[in-house]
Amino acid sequence: MMQNHLRGIFMKSFSKRFSHHRVIDDAILATGLKNKNIIRNPSVAEIYEYAMIPEMRVSHDARVRDSVISNTGALVAYSGKGTGRIPKDKRVVLDETTKDVIWWGDINMPITPLGYDINRARAIDYLNTAKRVFVIDGFASWDPMNRFTVRVICNRPYHALFMKQMLIRPSPAEIDEAFAKKPDFLIINGGEFAADPHNDSVTNETSVAVNLKKGEMAILGTQYAGEMKKGLFGVMHYYMPQRGIFSMHASANEGKKGDISVLFGLSGTGKTTLSADPHRALLGDDEHCWTESGIFNIEGGCYAKCIDLSMDTEPEIYNAIKFGSVLENIMFTEEDPREPDYHNVSITQNTRCAYPLEYIPGAKIPAVGGHPKNIFYLVCDAYGVLPPVAKLDTFQTKYHFISGYTSKVAGTEVGIKDPVATFSACYGEAFLPLHPFTYAKMLADKVEKHKSNVWLVNTGWSGGKFGVGKRMSLSVTRKILDAIHDGHLDNVEYRKSDVFGFNVPKTVPGVPDNILWPQNTWADKDAFNVELKKLAEKFQKNFVKYAEKTPKEVIEKGGPILSH
Repeated sequence: MMQNHLRGIFMKSFSKRFSHHRVIDDAILATGLKNKNIIRNPSVAEIYEYAMIPEMRVSHDARVRDSVISNTGALVAYSGKGTGRIPKDKRVVLDETTKDVIWWGDINMPITPLGYDINRARAIDYLNTAKRVFVIDGFASWDPMNRFTVRVICNRPYHALFMKQMLIRPSPAEIDEAFAKKPDFLIINGGEFAADPHNDSVTNETSVAVNLKKGEMAILGTQYAGEMKKGLFGVMHYYMPQRGIFSMHASANEGKKGDISVLFGLSGTGKTTLSADPHRALLGDDEHCWTESGIFNIEGGCYAKCIDLSMDTEPEIYNAIKFGSVLENIMFTEEDPREPDYHNVSITQNTRCAYPLEYIPGAKIPAVGGHPKNIFYLVCDAYGVLPPVAKLDTFQTKYHFISGYTSKVAGTEVGIKDPVATFSACYGEAFLPLHPFTYAKMLADKVEKHKSNVWLVNTGWSGGKFGVGKRMSLSVTRKILDAIHDGHLDNVEYRKSDVFGFNVPKTVPGVPDNILWPQNTWADKDAFNVELKKLAEKFQKNFVKYAEKTPKEVIEKGGPILSH
């Protein structure tokens, strides 16, 4: 009895001490929040304390494990059933603002304004019943001239910490000034509570709905934190091009001489890993914009895959997992119940870590830079027929950006267990609210204006297709990028490949020559030619839907050519 009494006193004191960490102003109450325990902009340490309260450690979903702290100080949390994005459950409100602007179809499916309002009310009603609600204020965009104020409302400490680290963290003075009025965008995360499948355009218990006119997003039925991050990215993909700014699903870093590299690629291609280069300053690992002045990062943090993570292969990311970082859906070693086992994928292959940008040694803050000198298209080729590196000409630059070939790897989306060859326009089709040509034209114009070099880099399979060959060595890919950054590939001989017509370097310092010419790594040359033809045919079939708006010479000179 005495123990319970003392615990009650402690909980009252705890709640009183932190309930008014920041003023709960009219803009917050105007969202519909009526919860008596709203915690606004708690510190990282405070979020940890909330995460360890017994009633807060576990989700209301019985399938979700308790949150714990790893042996390096990271908060370890679990997202339950949803361990990846579910693109088919994303909706955009169809109204007078969006009807003639959005690229409607399988990528952007509509929901009525009433359907969105029902989802929103359901999320707010749920949050009003929660023990506590967190409000996190942050910025999107390191460029002050193009900065968006973003507010996140959620009830899981894990989600609060995740978005605190993924957004750019304002000072208290900046919060007081920038958030004195309604923020530019609001994320309402009621993900522990299921959506109503009887609601308009909602097909199951998961729904991620965006209302661009209101500047809001409502999440129901999924606790995967990546839905907040990628949802906001899609919103920036909508607003930035309307300002004449090219938004990119890409990482970026800067050399000691100020030379900028941009790396396009979907999850699983190495975009985050390769951007964390010990010889270059990191600008960001995923989301950037290119203006008339140069580039800037949209985010304040990084969100990296953890599968098979080790100190030897990815030391920068490995060491970034410490106090203030979030580990998502990670299991532990048998020897130490708090030591992460990055090889254990029993929950999901999409294990993740989120950490502030400044946790990467030498990261550039503010995360802004000049115009890119080198642009990389990172592809994960499951067919094993593309070279590890090729230099693209003007036509190939356009063709392959619109094509966006890669292979979806296990865990990045629900249901993906083995690599699946796919095409994703602009290397980020799932996040494009506008037609791909909007972005492709902006890239082509900027590459031409600033004379950027464009490279295709295959981080997928070598020596055979998936199941036969092996994944390209990370050390080989790093040596290729080092050679490009050092200028070595400016002075080597190239040869043109069959079918795709790529310009492939004959030598790269530190890389065996036979690896550079992919058919040399195949034991069965006939099998190589069969797979090469299959992939070329897939390219041609995919591009049919873009042919009407694409100049004929781009298709003829930029795409694969098959002799019949």
